[in-house]
Amino acid sequence: MPLELARLQAVPKPWGAYDLLPWSGIDHPDVAIGEIWLQRQDSALEPALLLKLLFTCEALSIQVHPDDDAAHAMGLARGKTEAWYVLAAEPGAVVALGLQSSLSQAQLRGSIEDGSIAERMLWRTAAAGDVIFVPAGTIHAIGPGLVLAEIQQRSDTTFRLFDHGRQRELHIEHGVASARAGPAAKQVPARRLSDARTLLLATAFFTLERFELAPESLWELRAQAETWLLVIAGEGRVGPWRAQMGEGCFVQAQTTHLAAGRTGLTCLVAYDAALPDHDLLRPIAVRNATTPAPSTINHPLLLAARANVQIPATEARA
Repeated sequence: MPLELARLQAVPKPWGAYDLLPWSGIDHPDVAIGEIWLQRQDSALEPALLLKLLFTCEALSIQVHPDDDAAHAMGLARGKTEAWYVLAAEPGAVVALGLQSSLSQAQLRGSIEDGSIAERMLWRTAAAGDVIFVPAGTIHAIGPGLVLAEIQQRSDTTFRLFDHGRQRELHIEHGVASARAGPAAKQVPARRLSDARTLLLATAFFTLERFELAPESLWELRAQAETWLLVIAGEGRVGPWRAQMGEGCFVQAQTTHLAAGRTGLTCLVAYDAALPDHDLLRPIAVRNATTPAPSTINHPLLLAARANVQIPATEARA
């Protein structure tokens, strides 16, 4: 069963960034990269989840995603519930989640058509370490100056409601039909599962945790469900591979080792389960300090335009 390095795929976006350090060293002087997707090595094997990095130099569109029922009615495989983990935020960076008050469909349509929806959003400051749950149907937006890790149902169905004058297509009818036009659901705080594990979010579609592994410690990862791991601080080893910030892997029905380096190892771990797996991580030992070897992982980053990414005609890109 699979234990794979994630194949990293860079996706150009008009709101993206040119400087992706320290998350990626890709050379792309003429292309703004908005997203880096963690993919299976075999592109024919489609997982249930998508884990990606977002880099914002400009504001994204105000948008909404359909839930499963709405997606099925449109002939799509699934809806799109997602969550964001803020990796870095410039001072004053903001996100929006839900509206300040409830609107009828007619009122929502009118606010989209006259552009006033931007003033009706509930904006909040974002800071590193924030976890933001975005259930399908929630109108939302991401401002500039952010680096986010996003875990989501594997769908790219996005309906744009406002796009800051970029002249891209809006999706008013699908957006209004998919939206829950009101305040967002209350966010659930993170909680500790152990000294090394923090439960960030458990939803019907995925569970998201943060592992904080002490320097020179050794662990056993027992992943039964589809599991994605992304290194967000420190360095170490995942199975046979060295791993540094921005690198990740895919694991399913497999047991492997995680070894933290001299500065420790912090990872986001997302898996296809509605409840936390209490057997997911077990300590093995504390290793003697050694000089870390240079990373041997060199992922080719492919621009989406050159990678033949197939997007159904009914879907829109953010």
